Amino acid sequence: MIYDETIISIPLTNSNEYAYDSFITIKINYILMKKIEHIGIAVNNLQQASNLYELLLGTSCYKTEEVASEGVRTAFFKTGENKIELLEAILPDSPIAKFIAKKGEGIHHIAFDVEDIVLEMARLKDEGFTLLNEVPKRGADHKLVCFVHPKGTNGVLIELCQEIK
Repeated sequence: MIYDETIISIPLTNSNEYAYDSFITIKINYILMKKIEHIGIAVNNLQQASNLYELLLGTSCYKTEEVASEGVRTAFFKTGENKIELLEAILPDSPIAKFIAKKGEGIHHIAFDVEDIVLEMARLKDEGFTLLNEVPKRGADHKLVCFVHPKGTNGVLIELCQEIK
C-alpha cells in the first residue's frame, strides 16, 4: 500500500490575546487509495442489465438506490471483494444520460476507496488534478464521493469514495 505523510501545523493562541504564539506540528500517515471500491457501468435499462449481470456473476443484486442529485438509479452487485455498480439515467440531462448519448453503454468510472476524502481531494488538487466537486457529496451505497475529471486521468473518470460513518 502507498502511504502519504501529511504535516499539519495547528496554531496555538495565548488565552489573553488572539495572537498566535506557537504552533503544534503533527505528522499524519494515511493510505492514499486503499482499493478499487467498484466499477461503474452506464446502462440504458437497469432491469435488463441487472438480469444480465445476475446471470453473468451468478449472484443477485444486493442493493438498488436512487441518487436524485445525480439523476440516476443504481444497482449493486458483489462477487468476492469486487463490486459492480450499474447506473441508469432517470433524468434526460443527467451525467449518465449524457455519457450514454455520447459513448453508449459501458464502463463509466472506476471508484477508489479512500480513508479521508477531504485529505485525498486536497492532495490530488495539489498534484494538479481537476476535481469535479469542490466538496464531497453524498453518493450511492452510503458513501461520500468526489469525481476527478477524466481529461487529467487518460480519459478515465475516477471517483473517490469514503464510507459515511
